[in-house]
Amino acid sequence: NCGFSTLSALKNLIFRSPHKRNYLTITMEEINIDVRAARAAAFFKAGYNCSQSVVLAYADLYGMDMKMAATIASSFGAGMGRLREVCGAVSGMFVLAGLHCPAADPTDRVSKTANYALVQALAAQFRSENGSIVCRELLGLDRPKADSEGPRPELRTADYYAKRPCVKCVESAARIFGEKITSKL
Repeated sequence: NCGFSTLSALKNLIFRSPHKRNYLTITMEEINIDVRAARAAAFFKAGYNCSQSVVLAYADLYGMDMKMAATIASSFGAGMGRLREVCGAVSGMFVLAGLHCPAADPTDRVSKTANYALVQALAAQFRSENGSIVCRELLGLDRPKADSEGPRPELRTADYYAKRPCVKCVESAARIFGEKITSKL
């Protein structure tokens, strides 16, 4: 239950924000899944990586400014630093899962279990909708090609967007995260 007794309530969900000393209230109106998914796609099209785009779409709900959100998520793009491993959009959902369902106390097994359950549910839904949570599989790359790409990000051109499912994956991840957290409200 992510450590919150009000998750089943139909009203506001209250979180302890690590960035503020007061409580942060999240309402259904603030979440608007379609707006958040479109926002994530817009961030990606503006040049943010896939992980940053998903995190930025929801960062305001957790009291995080854009610079901090983009910084925290920066290494997870392109399947973790262009390693083409776990999709950055999926990693972005996992970053948000840590904010939404924190497990900061290493001795708190209940919170850790709730966090892992949320991560696994998010991954399962993304896999169900997109076929995989692995970047190279989503891109249709074989392992040797993925291993030889190097760290330099590709230029964002019309061809880049036409040949990749990344915008769709970013939108999907943002929508899945929103659906999961609103299903508890």
